[in-house]
Amino acid sequence: MFISNAYAAAPAASGIMGSLTQFVPILLMFVALYFLMIRPQMKRQKEHKLMVEAVTRGDEVVTSGGVLGKVTKVSDVYVSIEVQEGTELVLQKSAITTLLPKGTIKSL
Repeated sequence: MFISNAYAAAPAASGIMGSLTQFVPILLMFVALYFLMIRPQMKRQKEHKLMVEAVTRGDEVVTSGGVLGKVTKVSDVYVSIEVQEGTELVLQKSAITTLLPKGTIKSL
């Protein structure tokens, strides 16, 4: 008597379009993630791979540990660099981070 009857509203017609619009923001986030993070990283990896494959004897390089040296030997997986007269290090090619212009080490 004091409480009136509450009638439930009829459910909205939710067809295929209703459920698809819920996934659009999630899909847009994945597309943005791909173009902002994944694609640039793949590009950097490709550039690094090409740089490492192009290393030849006599190139001056910087390793991932910050060591500067001149390349003396190159094999498929490893590279030998001369750090100073009579001191050579054998490293994996993937440890090379930067190719320096010729004469950089002498100028230091």
